[in-house]
Amino acid sequence: MVQIYKTKTGELFYLSCQKIAFMRILFVAATSFEVESLKLKVESQNNASNFEPSTLNFKLLITGVGMVATAYALGRELSKNQYDLVVNLGIAGSFDRSFALGDVVEITEDTLAELGAEDDEAFLPITQMGFGESAFKATESLYNFYKTANLKQATAITVNTVHGNEASIQKIQARLNAQIESMEGAAFFYACKEAGVACIQIRAVSNYVEKRNRDNWKIGLAVNNLNTFAAALIEELQIIP
Repeated sequence: MVQIYKTKTGELFYLSCQKIAFMRILFVAATSFEVESLKLKVESQNNASNFEPSTLNFKLLITGVGMVATAYALGRELSKNQYDLVVNLGIAGSFDRSFALGDVVEITEDTLAELGAEDDEAFLPITQMGFGESAFKATESLYNFYKTANLKQATAITVNTVHGNEASIQKIQARLNAQIESMEGAAFFYACKEAGVACIQIRAVSNYVEKRNRDNWKIGLAVNNLNTFAAALIEELQIIP
């Protein structure tokens, strides 16, 4: 018996039923709230009494909020288990008003915005100081796995304190001109880079970066769209009938 499967690059290959290969995917999120539907899907997969391993085997890791929690939890997981792809999912703020609230975007580069030193009014990034790196890139493209996704791409910054002051917003934009802001993204890219595993970061825009005003936020819409994307990605990577 011969079955058809998708590879990591989206191409087709053939395997006999005796030689089924696994593609292991780790989904990573800061909170369960952001990926509630995905969490239920993972639990359903793990609890199904008639579950049969397929070419796709996926797991969900909830790290906790912030870059420290993310780097620690993800580093620990990747030291114990091997994955073909790691996908970071989360909501985020947007500096770029061309993104609509609820839009799902693919982050191609993310920067640890606060890693460096102040020199009076100037900021010295850690790279300029010669002590390491602060900017990290995705090591895979979503297109290689999901050719019809057609998500917009964006650059991001990762911060400990999200921006909500007009002066600080203008200052960070003058320095880095980022489009998206999160509290985990660059740490996620860093941990995956150190572990040598392919990684993708996906963010849904829940709010614009401005003076804090929760009435303007669309968290529910962003979470729904993010989980819809995750479900579609899983479906895309399943065995082709």
